[in-house]
Amino acid sequence: MSIGSFIKKQFLDVLQWNEESEGTLAWRYPMEDFEIQNGATLVVRESQVAVFVDEGRIADVFGPGTHRLTTSTLPVLTNLKNWDKLFASPFKSDVYFFSTRVQTGRKWGTPQPVTIRDKDFDMIRVRAFGMYSYRIADPRLFFTEISGTRGSYTRDEVEDQLRGLMLATMANSLGASKIAFLDMAANQTLMAQQIRGDLTAAFARYGIGLDEFNVASVSLPEELQAALDERISAGMKASLGADKMGGFTQFQVASSIPLAAQNEGGIAGIGAGAGAGIAIGQAMAQGMTGAFAPPQPASVPAGSESIEDRLAKLKGLLDKGLISQGDYDSTKAELLKKLIG
Repeated sequence: MSIGSFIKKQFLDVLQWNEESEGTLAWRYPMEDFEIQNGATLVVRESQVAVFVDEGRIADVFGPGTHRLTTSTLPVLTNLKNWDKLFASPFKSDVYFFSTRVQTGRKWGTPQPVTIRDKDFDMIRVRAFGMYSYRIADPRLFFTEISGTRGSYTRDEVEDQLRGLMLATMANSLGASKIAFLDMAANQTLMAQQIRGDLTAAFARYGIGLDEFNVASVSLPEELQAALDERISAGMKASLGADKMGGFTQFQVASSIPLAAQNEGGIAGIGAGAGAGIAIGQAMAQGMTGAFAPPQPASVPAGSESIEDRLAKLKGLLDKGLISQGDYDSTKAELLKKLIG
């Protein structure tokens, strides 16, 4: 090298990264033909890590703080260069800065349904969405496995790779679980815990730490949703018990009557028409047996329903809107006439 070239040679005295670009996770300091002056200052801010790479190999890693770069503070690099401890000339290495801040509020989802194995339904297809957060936990692994020698590596580029990893891990995690998917779908916290454990290990292989993971919603296929509704219904019936099922049936009939009145043709116009009307009519007759039965004499055999009880039941039907005021008044008059004589 000529004396003129040596004089024109530029040296770096301070190396630092201001993170001016939002969403950048890894950034290589622009070296060009620069060399790092022996004794230069390296400034690593909080939530940053600086990595020295020499000829493709990671030499040294510096955490937050201000570091004076000498052969005593670059032991690994010194060893790679075979420098003597008293060697005081400039040196040249690539310097990469990594942001270790937590990347919060990141969205994940399954654009297409994911097929998983389930012990109840064998194979099912589901869609799910939620939020997660992460950070660079091991810059060495992140550099060797993901970012490499690029000038910069952004959050969007990282998440493009994480997306496929998350979907594959979710399918494997839920498929290997001994918990029925219907149970996890009803408890999204349980589902998130099941996936998070496996996802943490998958992220760690690339130097990424998973900070938070949650499931916001689960979309089930129509047939699976129908099965879930049926299971819920069966659970309700089981909790009611056989002695209360009669009341549950009467409640269902009572609930259907106001809806029937809104349909063209009244009750007979629901569903399949006359057939449905006949079926509902039979259920109504069973549910209201006694309220509209022919009046009995005031003196009735022991154990039979009294006229007072029938009047109370008739009033209950009116309050629920199951009969009209006119029907109530006329039937009440007949019962009172029999009672008074």
